[in-house]
Amino acid sequence: MPSRRYVQGWGALSLAVGAVLVTTAAAQDPAPGRAAVAAPGPALLTVGTCSVTGGLCRVPRTTVSLDAPVPVELPGVATGPVDLALRTPGRLTDVTVTDRRGRRIAGRAGGDGTRWTSDVPLPAGGAYTARLVLEEDRPGGVRRRILRLAVRTAKAPEGERLTVAFGPGEGAPGRTYGVGQPVTAQLSHPVPAAEPGARRIVERALEVRSEPRAEGAWHWVDADTLHYRPRVYWPSGATVRVRSGLDGARVTDRLHGGRSRPLTFTTGSRVEAVTDVAAHEMRVYRDGRLLRVIPVTTGKPGFRTRVGTKVVLGKESTVRMRGDSIGIARGSREFYDLKVRWATRVTWSGEYLHAAPWSLDAQGSEDVSHGCTGMSTEAARWLFRTVREGDLVRVVHGYGEPMTPFGNGYGDWNLGWPDWLRGSALGVRPARPGSDGSPLRPAL
Repeated sequence: MPSRRYVQGWGALSLAVGAVLVTTAAAQDPAPGRAAVAAPGPALLTVGTCSVTGGLCRVPRTTVSLDAPVPVELPGVATGPVDLALRTPGRLTDVTVTDRRGRRIAGRAGGDGTRWTSDVPLPAGGAYTARLVLEEDRPGGVRRRILRLAVRTAKAPEGERLTVAFGPGEGAPGRTYGVGQPVTAQLSHPVPAAEPGARRIVERALEVRSEPRAEGAWHWVDADTLHYRPRVYWPSGATVRVRSGLDGARVTDRLHGGRSRPLTFTTGSRVEAVTDVAAHEMRVYRDGRLLRVIPVTTGKPGFRTRVGTKVVLGKESTVRMRGDSIGIARGSREFYDLKVRWATRVTWSGEYLHAAPWSLDAQGSEDVSHGCTGMSTEAARWLFRTVREGDLVRVVHGYGEPMTPFGNGYGDWNLGWPDWLRGSALGVRPARPGSDGSPLRPAL
C-alpha cells in the first residue's frame, strides 16, 4: 500500500510516473553439501516528487518493495524532481539513472547513503532505468545486492508549449566565433520575474557545456530573453553545446515545455582590439600576443565613443552611413551620407570600426568622428579580415558613456561576475565536484 508520508517540496517537475517495476537478481540454490543461507528481508524504497510552490508537499510518497515486481502508480500531479529514499537498514553505494538513449540523469546522494534526488525534473513521455547498489550488514559480513527500477513518465497534457531559440545565429556545426560570444536564449512565451519557481525550472533545463570546461551562468535580460556567459571568456578552441531539457516539463499550470533545436559552435583564438582613446591608438592582440598598433580617431565632443567592452556583431565590406540614423537632422552642419568600406560592427545603433580616409590627418592625434572608430583603409581591411563575430573590442581611457550590458549589442562583459549572478533565478551556487553544468550527462 502506498504510504501517506509527506515531505518538503523539492523544486519543479512535469512528471507522472506510469509504472515502476522492480527486479532483483534471482536467489541461487545452495551448492550440494552447503547449508542454505537465510534470505535477507525485503528492502523498501520510497519514490516521490513534490510541487514547485514549496512548503508542505501534497503529493504522497509511494513505498515499494525492491524484492518483488510490484507495479506502482504515482499521481500525475507530481511536479518535482524524483526522490528515492531507502526505508530499511542498509546504504545505497551507487545509483545510476539513465534515459532510453543511455544518457545519465544527474543527481545527488544524501542521507548517509539512504537517499538520491535528481537535479532536474524528468521530461514527460520518457522511459528511465535506475540501477541501485545496496549494501546490507548481515551476519558474516556485508551483503551486496543490485536492484533496478523501470520508470516511465506520462505525456504532458495538451496546452501551450514553451520553446527556445538559441543564438548565436543558426549555430551550424563548424561555425566559429570569438571567445567573447554570449549564448542567447529567446523564449516563445514570457516567464515574468513574479514567477521565480517557473524561472528556476527554465534555467535548470537550459544546458550549456563546453570542452574545455568553463564556469558560467544564465542571466535573465527580460521576461523572454536570457544570456549565458562564462565567468571569464570562453577558452580558445572550445566546443560549446547548448540544448533545452524543457520538452515535456511542467513550467506553470498552463505552460509546458516543447522541443527546441540545440546549438553547437566552436571558438577561435582570443582576439582583442583595445582602443586607447587618450593615446589615439588601437592595439590588436591574438592570445595575448600583440599583432599590430593602429592610429585611430574616435568620437568628438557631443558624439563620444562608448567606453567598455563590446563584442563584434558582424562585418560589412561596404555600408551606407547617414547622420539621420543617429538623430542628426538633414541639412545640419553635422549631417553626413557616406559609403564606408571595411566596417566591423559593435553596436546595433551603428557604432563601427571602419575605414575613414577623409580623417587621415586626425588619426593618431585627434578625435573627429561621430562615435565610430576610424582608421586608414589598409588598416580597416586588415582588421576586417582578422576579427570574427564574438571577438572582443575594448575602449579604454575615454570620455563617453559606458557601454550598456544589454539592448545595444553584447555588453554582457561590462557586468562583474557577482552582478551577473544576481540575474540568475538560481542565485549564487557553488559548483559541485565533477559537474559539467549539464543535468543530462552521457553514460560512462
